[in-house]
Amino acid sequence: MEKEIIAMILAGGEGSRLAPLTKKLAKPAVPFGGRYRIIDFTLSNCCNSGIEIVGVLTQYEPHILNQHIGTGTPWDLNRLNGGVTILHPHTKKYGGGWYKGTANAIYKNIEYIDKYDPENVLILSGDHIYKMNYGKMLKFHKDTEADVTIGVISVSIDEASRFGIMSIDDSKNIFEFEEKPKNPKSNLASMGIYIFKKDILKKALMEDDKEENSSNDFGKNIIPKLLKEGKKIKAYEFKGYWKDVGTIESLWEAHMDLLKTTNELDIHDQDWKIYTRQESYPPQYIGKKATIKNSFIDEGCEIEGIIENSIIFPGVKVGKNVVIKNSVIMKNAIIENGVIVNKAIVGEDVKLTEDVLGDKEIEVVVNYGEYRGE
Repeated sequence: MEKEIIAMILAGGEGSRLAPLTKKLAKPAVPFGGRYRIIDFTLSNCCNSGIEIVGVLTQYEPHILNQHIGTGTPWDLNRLNGGVTILHPHTKKYGGGWYKGTANAIYKNIEYIDKYDPENVLILSGDHIYKMNYGKMLKFHKDTEADVTIGVISVSIDEASRFGIMSIDDSKNIFEFEEKPKNPKSNLASMGIYIFKKDILKKALMEDDKEENSSNDFGKNIIPKLLKEGKKIKAYEFKGYWKDVGTIESLWEAHMDLLKTTNELDIHDQDWKIYTRQESYPPQYIGKKATIKNSFIDEGCEIEGIIENSIIFPGVKVGKNVVIKNSVIMKNAIIENGVIVNKAIVGEDVKLTEDVLGDKEIEVVVNYGEYRGE
């Protein structure tokens, strides 16, 4: 079962900064873009890049995420040999209990990696929005004979302290790496995408597990240690759209980005499709007095009001004299007659009978009773 590369997707995050959307939902399973879930982008990247073996490491509130992924059919990962495998925390040879960090999560599933004995292991996050050809990154990794290759992207210096920040030379060698520094020395940020030579990864994980004071984290522990050991660590610079949707504001911004005329993500790109598990809905209905401007309206919607610069998920019902602007309305929500919604995220199955008016803060309505203080 030898393979050139397999992928491991870290999808167990609690996503506390996305509360209340993640109260009963893993962060990678949060709905996005009208019909998708966040993890669809990483899974679709694997599919489009020709990666046929994918392990998805889950932990926090995994039920909806597991159901969504299923046997991997939408991403062509329903295979007898390989395909997609959901990897839960377990009690086995390599330590039991919950995953303690990103590195520990991979370490506890090292037997899964050994089963396929790949030359390289691609480690990904399940909660970023982007389109990327991992095959090009693998070619760079092999051509440069790197021990580790890290996907990097330029961010604003104001944002840099949120990420792992690195310094590189003219040959793309990383010579310094700091995890979320208070005073960043550059604006080159880690995307949380790593390609490791398998043997180097396994050795590093086993040594890290023996360190009592380790956080068992790639950014905090594994990468800095390998740098000290003089391993050849390269930076693969990514130039496309990439968004860490770890906060309510960034999730809302990513939705608004989809509606821009200069939209870099382009989910309509037929050469790099984003796949998802789709439910069956009837055609959308647009009423005689409805007005829709610069918006996504998905299947099964019934629209009687005004919608501007918004994304409307499947099955949403919008009543008469309703005005929705700069908002995200998730699946099967009902917005009753006369309601005004501005700069808001309305969760699945919510029934709104009162106005939701965001200003500087983005209004989030997941449970209508809670929203009204009941």
